[in-house]
Amino acid sequence: MKKIIIALFATVALSACEIDRLPHGSMDSDSIVEDPDASQRSLLNGMYAQLKAWSDPMHRMGEYAGDNMMIRGSSTDAFYEFISYARTPNNGRLNQFWNSGYKAIAQSSNIIKMIAEGENEEIDNNLGEAYYVRGMMYFYLTRAFGRPYYQNPESNLGVPIVNGTPDDVINLELPDRATVAESYQQAIDDLKKAEELLTLENEPIYATKEAAQAMLSRIYLYMSGTYESPNTEYAQLAVEYSNKVINSGKFSLLPREQFMEYNTFVPEDNAETIFAVKRVASEFSGFDHYYGVGGMYANIGGMGWGEMYASAEYISLLNETGRNDWRPGSYNMVDARAAFIKPTYSQDSETGEYTEVFRFIKKDGDKLNYVQADISRNGNTITASEGDETYTLSAVDASQEIYSIQYKDGKTYTGVIDNYISLNRAYPQFYITKASLEGEESHLHSPVISRLGEIYLNRAEAYAKLGNYSAALEDLNTIRERSIVDGGYDNLDATNASALIDKERQLELAYQAERSYDVFRNGKELTREYPGPHKQFENIPATDFRVVYYIPQDAINSYPGTLTQNPTQ
Repeated sequence: MKKIIIALFATVALSACEIDRLPHGSMDSDSIVEDPDASQRSLLNGMYAQLKAWSDPMHRMGEYAGDNMMIRGSSTDAFYEFISYARTPNNGRLNQFWNSGYKAIAQSSNIIKMIAEGENEEIDNNLGEAYYVRGMMYFYLTRAFGRPYYQNPESNLGVPIVNGTPDDVINLELPDRATVAESYQQAIDDLKKAEELLTLENEPIYATKEAAQAMLSRIYLYMSGTYESPNTEYAQLAVEYSNKVINSGKFSLLPREQFMEYNTFVPEDNAETIFAVKRVASEFSGFDHYYGVGGMYANIGGMGWGEMYASAEYISLLNETGRNDWRPGSYNMVDARAAFIKPTYSQDSETGEYTEVFRFIKKDGDKLNYVQADISRNGNTITASEGDETYTLSAVDASQEIYSIQYKDGKTYTGVIDNYISLNRAYPQFYITKASLEGEESHLHSPVISRLGEIYLNRAEAYAKLGNYSAALEDLNTIRERSIVDGGYDNLDATNASALIDKERQLELAYQAERSYDVFRNGKELTREYPGPHKQFENIPATDFRVVYYIPQDAINSYPGTLTQNPTQ
């Protein structure tokens, strides 16, 4: 009996005696014919299962390479290369991202090959789910390993297009990497096919028509060029696919108070979530609570390392409209998105009292560092003490307790009066909880792939690139005013659209693995001038070779054919 193997991309290297072994999430062709409905669901569940392993490095690659977070110090973990931009091809987390992505491609492709279209609506919908996952994987792989689309997509390399396990796995010769344009086209073709076949309603933990449309909205946005040199054809398509999702009426933006608890809702109960990779508490081990994404961002209930924090740049963006006050007793979120940040205020072990400090960032030579200086109040005069030095603070906005200090280095710095935040090494712990607390289960988190908030911002950017600034402003303010009451912008035009829309994307989509790609796809430069062990004053332009990741060396070594590496300088 011939076996149709749903297998990992790497299994093409297995010896002939191993070919008939059926891996997890796979079935032989006779079983599928005997009970097609049950068989297809089993196969699809195996396909979705690959996304769980894939989503971890996916998050780290997109988020750690951006400017929303910082780490307490250097690390021997492979993810530190994402932060430091010290790119190498021998990276276990890159390998996990590549392998899991191609496992999902192999499984979805073989489902597509073995199931005939047109049998009935349910079977066609199952096929649509497979097309969605395959298209999504090609897009995510291409944006990580291929250069931004505006940079010569017809010649720059994307990823290999290998749709399923070949019939002859013994005499195998797989193709080299396709171009960026060809890789994007593969993703688009798959997602459009998914859009056609996905006709049944389903929960946001499964592919749906709107999930395919949401991903197409993002892909066309990535293809829409820069603000300075937009591709209006693709910008218009981004608008059209955003319209399809928004006008479907199947999703709604959470009200402000609910949005501030977005991370606590399971995807099935979240009206804004379009597609998420489902995780459940029963499969989320103690290891996951420490070594998963959320465990690096916070220690919650004694679980997690809590070694990565919101960057000073992100905190500053949150405070731009007005100070967010996290202190117990005066808690006030001017920007709803500040609710996903939890400073670790230190209390006296005996009295439970907090210590008031003046926190600011100083420049020590070529390094930026935090200072938390104890303060004293005497009427309207506030002084701050650091060692033997005492400074009188000058009010910048006394109602928000924002002050300036004339520091001993001769420079003037602005900061806030706050409670002392406990340090990890030299850094105040601004914990991030956006990837934790689902169902209040410590670091349980179902990674969000698409949600309605992003779609409004996709459309805003696309409208701006089309020169329709009034429509762009309306969408931009829809998102902004949800988080900042009466905080909408008065005008948007060619002089400020890029800065305002990109800022809102950074605020809204932080810790969803979008930031670094958003910077580079628009031809911008990444700057990270804030405290942390990274190179604080190294700016990374969109043309830098490190903007894309190396193809994992293990993949190159085991690949049956040529697999061209990305440039190393």
